[in-house]
Amino acid sequence: MLTRQALLTDIPQLMQVRVAVRENRLSDPTRVPYEAYVDYLTRRGRGWVAEDAGSIVAFAIADVLDHSVWALFVHPHYEGQGLGKNLLDQLLAWYFQQTTHPIWLSTAPGTRAEEFYRRQGWHETGRTSSGEVRFERASQGK
Repeated sequence: MLTRQALLTDIPQLMQVRVAVRENRLSDPTRVPYEAYVDYLTRRGRGWVAEDAGSIVAFAIADVLDHSVWALFVHPHYEGQGLGKNLLDQLLAWYFQQTTHPIWLSTAPGTRAEEFYRRQGWHETGRTSSGEVRFERASQGK
Protein backbone atom coordinates (compact mmCIF):
# COMPACT_ATOMS: atom_id res chain seq x y z
CA MET A 1 0.00 0.00 0.00
CA LEU A 2 1.41 3.37 -1.04
CA THR A 3 0.44 6.70 0.51
CA ARG A 4 1.32 9.97 -1.18
CA GLN A 5 0.16 13.52 -1.77
CA ALA A 6 -2.99 13.77 -3.89
CA LEU A 7 -2.68 15.12 -7.42
CA LEU A 8 -5.28 16.80 -9.61
CA THR A 9 -5.17 13.75 -11.89
CA ASP A 10 -6.43 11.68 -8.90
CA ILE A 11 -9.73 13.54 -8.66
CA PRO A 12 -11.84 11.09 -10.72
CA GLN A 13 -10.73 8.26 -8.41
CA LEU A 14 -11.32 10.40 -5.31
CA MET A 15 -14.85 10.97 -6.51
CA GLN A 16 -15.32 7.22 -6.98
CA VAL A 17 -14.17 6.48 -3.43
CA ARG A 18 -16.44 9.25 -2.12
CA VAL A 19 -19.59 7.71 -3.59
CA ALA A 20 -18.61 4.16 -2.56
CA VAL A 21 -18.53 4.75 1.22
CA ARG A 22 -21.11 3.27 3.59
CA GLU A 23 -21.41 6.23 5.96
CA ASN A 24 -21.85 9.89 5.05
CA ARG A 25 -23.02 8.74 1.64
CA LEU A 26 -23.19 11.35 -1.07
CA SER A 27 -26.59 10.66 -2.60
CA ASP A 28 -26.11 13.39 -5.20
CA PRO A 29 -22.51 13.48 -6.49
CA THR A 30 -23.18 16.80 -8.23
CA ARG A 31 -23.25 18.44 -4.78
CA VAL A 32 -19.45 18.04 -4.65
CA PRO A 33 -18.28 18.75 -8.21
CA TYR A 34 -14.86 18.18 -9.72
CA GLU A 35 -14.08 21.89 -9.32
CA ALA A 36 -14.50 21.65 -5.53
CA TYR A 37 -11.76 19.02 -5.37
CA VAL A 38 -9.50 21.25 -7.49
CA ASP A 39 -10.10 24.16 -5.12
CA TYR A 40 -9.35 22.12 -1.99
CA LEU A 41 -6.22 20.53 -3.46
CA THR A 42 -4.74 23.73 -4.88
CA ARG A 43 -5.99 26.83 -3.09
CA ARG A 44 -7.57 25.76 0.18
CA GLY A 45 -5.32 22.95 1.34
CA ARG A 46 -3.74 19.64 0.48
CA GLY A 47 -4.73 16.01 0.18
CA TRP A 48 -3.25 12.53 0.54
CA VAL A 49 -4.21 9.21 -0.98
CA ALA A 50 -3.68 5.53 -0.28
CA GLU A 51 -3.15 3.40 -3.37
CA ASP A 52 -3.37 -0.33 -3.87
CA ALA A 53 -1.94 -1.60 -7.17
CA GLY A 54 -2.34 1.86 -8.73
CA SER A 55 -5.94 2.37 -7.60
CA ILE A 56 -6.86 4.96 -4.99
CA VAL A 57 -8.68 3.30 -2.11
CA ALA A 58 -8.71 6.10 0.50
CA PHE A 59 -8.10 9.82 0.72
CA ALA A 60 -7.96 12.75 3.11
CA ILE A 61 -8.05 16.50 2.41
CA ALA A 62 -7.26 19.36 4.81
CA ASP A 63 -8.75 22.84 4.41
CA VAL A 64 -6.23 25.23 5.94
CA LEU A 65 -8.41 28.27 5.14
CA ASP A 66 -11.41 26.97 7.10
CA HIS A 67 -9.16 25.09 9.56
CA SER A 68 -10.98 21.83 8.94
CA VAL A 69 -10.77 18.30 7.62
CA TRP A 70 -12.73 18.56 4.38
CA ALA A 71 -12.65 14.86 3.61
CA LEU A 72 -11.49 11.51 4.98
CA PHE A 73 -12.93 8.51 3.18
CA VAL A 74 -11.92 4.86 2.86
CA HIS A 75 -13.39 2.51 0.26
CA PRO A 76 -15.47 -0.16 2.08
CA HIS A 77 -13.25 -3.00 0.77
CA TYR A 78 -10.27 -1.41 2.55
CA GLU A 79 -11.79 -0.52 5.91
CA GLY A 80 -10.08 -1.73 9.08
CA GLN A 81 -6.55 -1.67 7.62
CA GLY A 82 -5.40 1.55 9.29
CA LEU A 83 -5.59 3.65 6.13
CA GLY A 84 -7.83 6.31 7.67
CA LYS A 85 -5.53 6.70 10.67
CA ASN A 86 -2.44 6.87 8.47
CA LEU A 87 -3.94 9.50 6.18
CA LEU A 88 -5.28 11.49 9.13
CA ASP A 89 -1.83 11.47 10.75
CA GLN A 90 -0.27 12.83 7.54
CA LEU A 91 -2.99 15.45 7.23
CA LEU A 92 -2.49 16.64 10.82
CA ALA A 93 1.31 16.74 10.52
CA TRP A 94 1.05 18.95 7.43
CA TYR A 95 -1.75 21.10 8.84
CA PHE A 96 0.11 21.93 12.06
CA GLN A 97 3.21 22.83 10.05
CA GLN A 98 1.05 25.50 8.38
CA THR A 99 -0.71 26.94 11.43
CA THR A 100 -1.21 26.59 15.18
CA HIS A 101 -4.96 27.21 14.80
CA PRO A 102 -7.08 24.26 16.04
CA ILE A 103 -8.53 22.04 13.32
CA TRP A 104 -12.13 20.82 13.34
CA LEU A 105 -14.44 18.38 11.57
CA SER A 106 -17.98 17.12 11.89
CA THR A 107 -19.65 13.78 11.37
CA ALA A 108 -23.03 12.19 11.94
CA PRO A 109 -23.71 11.02 15.50
CA GLY A 110 -23.77 7.31 16.27
CA THR A 111 -21.50 6.38 13.36
CA ARG A 112 -18.27 4.43 13.10
CA ALA A 113 -16.67 7.72 12.03
CA GLU A 114 -17.68 9.33 15.31
CA GLU A 115 -16.03 6.52 17.28
CA PHE A 116 -12.95 6.64 15.03
CA TYR A 117 -12.35 10.32 15.77
CA ARG A 118 -12.85 9.78 19.49
CA ARG A 119 -10.24 6.98 19.43
CA GLN A 120 -7.85 9.29 17.57
CA GLY A 121 -8.02 11.85 20.39
CA TRP A 122 -10.42 14.39 18.91
CA HIS A 123 -12.53 16.31 21.44
CA GLU A 124 -16.24 16.90 20.97
CA THR A 125 -17.06 20.62 21.07
CA GLY A 126 -20.81 20.46 20.42
CA ARG A 127 -23.15 20.01 17.50
CA THR A 128 -23.41 21.75 14.16
CA SER A 129 -26.63 23.42 13.06
CA SER A 130 -27.45 20.26 11.10
CA GLY A 131 -27.00 18.06 14.21
CA GLU A 132 -23.61 16.58 13.39
CA VAL A 133 -21.04 16.02 16.14
CA ARG A 134 -18.33 18.70 15.95
CA PHE A 135 -14.80 17.64 16.90
CA GLU A 136 -11.63 19.66 17.35
CA ARG A 137 -7.90 19.08 17.80
CA ALA A 138 -5.77 21.81 19.39
CA SER A 139 -2.50 20.39 18.06
CA GLN A 140 -1.11 17.11 16.89
CA GLY A 141 -0.70 14.60 19.66
CA LYS A 142 -3.10 16.34 22.04
